[in-house]
Amino acid sequence: MIRKYYTGSIIFTLICMGLAVWLGFSMHNGSWLGMLSVLWIVFVLCILEVSLSFDNAVVNATVLRDMDEVWRRRFLTWGIAIAVFGMRIVFPVAIVAVAANLGPIEAIKMAAGNPEEYERIISGAHVGIAGFGGAFLAMVGLKFFFDSDKEVHWIAAIEKQLSKLSSVPAVEIAVLLAGMWAISSTLPVEKANTFLIAGIAGLLTFIGVEAIGELLEGEEDVITGQVVRSGAASFLYLEVLDASFSFDGVIGAFALSNNIFIIALGLGVGAMFVRSMTIMLVDKGTLASYRYLEHGAFWAIIALAVIMLTSANPNWHFPETITGLIGAVLIGLSFWWSVRHNRANPAEAEIVVGDGHGGATVALGPDESKPA
Repeated sequence: MIRKYYTGSIIFTLICMGLAVWLGFSMHNGSWLGMLSVLWIVFVLCILEVSLSFDNAVVNATVLRDMDEVWRRRFLTWGIAIAVFGMRIVFPVAIVAVAANLGPIEAIKMAAGNPEEYERIISGAHVGIAGFGGAFLAMVGLKFFFDSDKEVHWIAAIEKQLSKLSSVPAVEIAVLLAGMWAISSTLPVEKANTFLIAGIAGLLTFIGVEAIGELLEGEEDVITGQVVRSGAASFLYLEVLDASFSFDGVIGAFALSNNIFIIALGLGVGAMFVRSMTIMLVDKGTLASYRYLEHGAFWAIIALAVIMLTSANPNWHFPETITGLIGAVLIGLSFWWSVRHNRANPAEAEIVVGDGHGGATVALGPDESKPA
């Protein structure tokens, strides 16, 4: 039943909402209206996080399905702690500590006692965050489509050509660097340098994580013939991926509140629901049942990466609601196209072959239904 996947998230939500009620009363001297305003912000932040991160859940599921059972459990336990507390609390404080040259205690005091200055500093670090997170996410998305072994194509007119271009060495890196250079040319020199350095750091992080994955690659399963990915490498990949997704949500949250504790409660609840969706997708084999769902998620990742990279220029800012809506529409369309394909090919068998980072789905059937 669906309830078993979301029970933990619901309990966590009730706890966080209770804390939000207490925080609201404390901040507004016992005012019910003040408390309700805090509660509402926490709820909206939760929806924002889920809408921005559904594609994250789908990609997480593609990695987890090829992960050994021990590390899968560790990701769903340790990973939750890192995602909720590390990326939603420690990460914003760390940014302020580095940007303002403060110690961690002073940064926490600023977050609690001077939220306006805290917001100013973390917003000022946006160019670097956009470069790093956008570059990492772009590589995740591009690697999926620049794959010569990819046999199933959703938007065939584009995806087939990208698959053919994968024979060009490092083509996805060239695409990313060209895009970063074009964006940096619209920025002042100092910001352009920050953007390029951060973007290159994001690219090198992706390459480093991939290298670790290759070095620690698991052995082939004698029954299925699939390679079970090293748990440690996949765990690292998922945590960096989650961090890159969370950048946009953390920065966007300041449009609603500059209180780090309110932000942590709202985004933490959203992160828990994303984890629950991930578990459900893996257990129910949803990715195998809906052949284009992965494609929609990776197109959403590329869209998010483009939005994040271009947001380094303040004139090209997209509201977070638009960002979340684009991802939801792409995933929704891919799901609908998958349902349409299943209805047209009810007897078709599907075998999912994954490398853990968006491997192809190989269909054993007469036709590849594709969008017009």
